[in-house]
Formats: sequence, structure tokens, C-alpha cells
Amino acid sequence: MRRFAQWHIWLGWLVGVPIVMWVASGLFMVIKPIEQVRGEHLRTPQAQMPLVIEGSEIATQDAALKEMRVVMQNGRAVAILTGLDGATSRVDLENDTPIPAIDAAGAREIAAQGIVGGGAVREVTFYSAQDVPFDFRRPMPVWQVALDDGRHVYIGRDTGQIEAVRTRWWRWFDFAWGVHIMDLSERSDTSHPILIGFAALSLTGAILGCVLMFRRRKAKVKVKAETLA
Repeated sequence: MRRFAQWHIWLGWLVGVPIVMWVASGLFMVIKPIEQVRGEHLRTPQAQMPLVIEGSEIATQDAALKEMRVVMQNGRAVAILTGLDGATSRVDLENDTPIPAIDAAGAREIAAQGIVGGGAVREVTFYSAQDVPFDFRRPMPVWQVALDDGRHVYIGRDTGQIEAVRTRWWRWFDFAWGVHIMDLSERSDTSHPILIGFAALSLTGAILGCVLMFRRRKAKVKVKAETLA
């Protein structure tokens, strides 16, 4: 036990300063909500204007689009349209015709083509935007393609895109992140009183530990001097 105590002391000298730095920087980062750090509270409200492109039959005043992005899907140019109401749809740019939403068979095919081992499907389940699984957490209608090895591939019903891939490791990582920020319900709040309070206590304890290391060393030198005398 005495040897373990000595190892603990020397390890304390080695890691004491980094621990103080980690805890101090962590406390600094959680004091303010991330939205304020990013300056989102400084943005002035802007009236939403529909996307209008001169000469386009897709982006017109009546379409009430928020944004349009063009991607390649199955060798063709596809416009993914997002309306001011948040609804998403697809249009074939070659002939301006709407593309139907993805069905279960289409979700299987996209997973097989876009994911290594994506052909080993255990189950395909549809989730509405209001009822998405906790490991996705985005308000959009998606197909969950569950693979045999525990991976979940999420494919947007209206986008035809792979929106997320969740491995078993990711789900454990997400749980650890929730524990780390002390927010197991949403796992997104990085600035709340409980986290700030424990971070402050941890920093105080780390600083006191470093101070006591110097005090212990001073006492050890004094005892050694008295023994020699």
C-alpha cells in the first residue's frame, strides 16, 4: 500500500497540471450556452422570402421554396426542394418531373449501394417526422434500415439520401456524451446549472490537490532535515 501511495504521489505530479487545465477549460466552455457562443442570439429576425430563379419552372414565386440543392442520384441530376413550411420533395432536373417518395424497397436498395455490408438487412421500418428514433433525433420522415450487425441506416423518405448511419459504437458514444454533459434526456444541453456546478467543484478540487502536493513535498523535506539533524 505504501508503494501504491508513492505511485499515486508521483502520478499526481505528472497529471495534476493537465487535469487543472482540462477542468478549467471545460468549465469555461459550459458557462455560456453554445447558441450564445455561436452568436445566434445576435441575429435579427428576417422575413422568409421564397426562392425565385429567373426562367426556372421549379423555383417560382408560387412554389414557396426555402432552398434548392442539386445532387446526383442514380446517374441523374436531382433537385431536392425544401419549402418554407419545411416539407421536402425531389424533382428530376432533366424534365422537371416530381420524383416519388422512397418506399421500403427503395430504402433497401440505397442502403445496399451506399453502405459497406448494407445488403445484410434485418428489418426496414418507417418513422414519421414526429416519431423518429432517439438515435436519429432529426424531425424528418425516414426509413430505418436495420442491419444484421446492429447498424441503423437512416434514409430520407423525401430526399432519397442516406441521412445518418448509427453503429453500436455510436450509440454507446452518444450515451457517454450524455453522461459527460450530464444530460441523458436530450444529450444536447452543454450549459446548465448542474454541469456548471460540478465543473466548478471539480476545478476547485483539482487546484486544491495541486496545492497539497507542494505542501506534502515541503513536509517531507522538513521531516528528512529533522532526521538528519
